[in-house]
Amino acid sequence: MGRTSDARRKILDAARSLIEGRGYSALGVAEICKAAGVPKGSFYYFFESKEALALAVVDEHWAVQKRDWTRALTGDAEPLRRLRRLFEETEAGQLAGQRGCGTVAGCLFGNLALELSNQTEAIRGRLQEIFDAQVDMVESVVAEARERGDVGVTDTREAARAVVAQLEGQVMFAKLYNSTGRLTQLWQNCRALLGATDDQGRVARGLVARGPVA
Repeated sequence: MGRTSDARRKILDAARSLIEGRGYSALGVAEICKAAGVPKGSFYYFFESKEALALAVVDEHWAVQKRDWTRALTGDAEPLRRLRRLFEETEAGQLAGQRGCGTVAGCLFGNLALELSNQTEAIRGRLQEIFDAQVDMVESVVAEARERGDVGVTDTREAARAVVAQLEGQVMFAKLYNSTGRLTQLWQNCRALLGATDDQGRVARGLVARGPVA
């Protein structure tokens, strides 16, 4: 195998598949190279370490997810409809993955955060940046909904954090129980978190994310 971009692609694809299936810590460079069908020399030509490879996998996954989130959360639809679209597409993605391999993969970022948050500072820092970016994207939609009077939150930043945490937590439960049925209540839970109103101006029942108590 020559030191080509094709080899780099194979290493990235193999690493992502192995990390999604088994996690990061248990993997070795030799196993990744075997799965990719490349020699170790090719690995170290493209990546100085397993950590560097994991960061590349994370960055590549975020580039795709950011594109999908941007598409879902922008457009002419009402802000809550756009937010709901994000949840629906997340559920559909997990279901497609389960049909493909028999198990719910969960969220690559969430899985790595749980596994490595106290072990690998570089990966932990990158995951923090990604989750903060997700909150930024959701906050812009929540703020728009608040201006329209569609939600009852006062602190849009904390409300957006609650929405992202709800999404991430439910995906984690779907993985734990290997059941995408855990995702069916995502939208109703989100509406409750935001204090969303219906067409008659009634507020959804449940916990409303508010700002800090004085």
